Amino acid sequence: MYHWHNFCKKNENYASGGNMKRVFFTGGGTAGHVFPGLAVARLLKKKWPCSLYWIGKGYGMERSLVHSAGIRFLAIPAGKLRRYFSVWNVVDIFAFLGGIFYSFVYLLVKRPALVFSKGGFVSVPPLIAAKILRIPSITHESDFDPGLATKINARFADRVLTSFDQSLRFFPGSIKHKIVCSGNPVRSEILKGDARLGKSITGCPPEKKLILVIGGSQGSRHINRYISLIIEELVKKCFVVHQTGEKNNRQHRHLKHYYTSPFFKDELPHILAAADLVISRAGANTLWELAATGTPSILIPLGTKSSRGDQLRNANIFKNAGASLVIAEESVTAGNLLETIFYLLDNKSALIKMSKSAHDIGRPQASENIVKIILETVGKKK
Repeated sequence: MYHWHNFCKKNENYASGGNMKRVFFTGGGTAGHVFPGLAVARLLKKKWPCSLYWIGKGYGMERSLVHSAGIRFLAIPAGKLRRYFSVWNVVDIFAFLGGIFYSFVYLLVKRPALVFSKGGFVSVPPLIAAKILRIPSITHESDFDPGLATKINARFADRVLTSFDQSLRFFPGSIKHKIVCSGNPVRSEILKGDARLGKSITGCPPEKKLILVIGGSQGSRHINRYISLIIEELVKKCFVVHQTGEKNNRQHRHLKHYYTSPFFKDELPHILAAADLVISRAGANTLWELAATGTPSILIPLGTKSSRGDQLRNANIFKNAGASLVIAEESVTAGNLLETIFYLLDNKSALIKMSKSAHDIGRPQASENIVKIILETVGKKK
């Protein structure tokens, strides 16, 4: 799992500084941490001839996503950062310390010019190691309010980047001089979607309206359950494309006008381009992709019983801007979800207005802003 000894032996530049044209990225847990980081990595590679590495968990989807992008992946142990009492907190202390050790070795061997964090608990050890080795680092937060990992990273990073201007108030005054609102990076592929190809991939007839149901990279049992209850009514009116997640069943996949997959990857930009409406959780990465494509949405954010409430606050930003309709998780029923979907599908002017509002929220230059800050930071430290 962790081959740091072989990693060291293969590098003649061990502890010598070597070629400084290297940048390490870190982050993971969900695709929402990885995809924005990959967007920055790809643009950075175009602007600056550097070697890219990614530090992440030894398991999970980030490894395959990073490998697919042609970036070398380095695994570390990763303990979860919990805000509540659990015996696993004791176990994860050792995983956390192991993560710092492995990160220290990787950074000492390669001596990158910079470490860029996209969040998640796996990103904390690399930023601590970077601080110890005096390697500059940057951390980015996609959500409206920072998670625990970002709050910790902010104390070690040279720069703290946010997606929302209003996020500044969540940080202590002692680090506000580090903070810049950059926007949230979105993969360039998202903006290159072909609606006709999206309908062709899913089998949606050209004249049919298409709804995309997407509960995050791991799916959503809650959303899946309600879609299951109304799917037979939905397919009478529109074509439904459903990202279910690996662990959720697909019991209605035999239905006509219903296309499912555990996870959409390369085909997602084309499906988004074809979608008239998206039903989704309110993870930051998904929302910023909807803003980039100007896609109207019905959001069912995770509530405070199963999260820290960040999705509720993300969803409210889009609701207040007129880009989304929001149904609270504790209030959603099969009936009101179906009614809301049918209302929007029958109301073309509402969809057009929501689409414009979504576009207005987006910051299409976010990746460029971040790459500029990376290059400025490298320049200051070189």
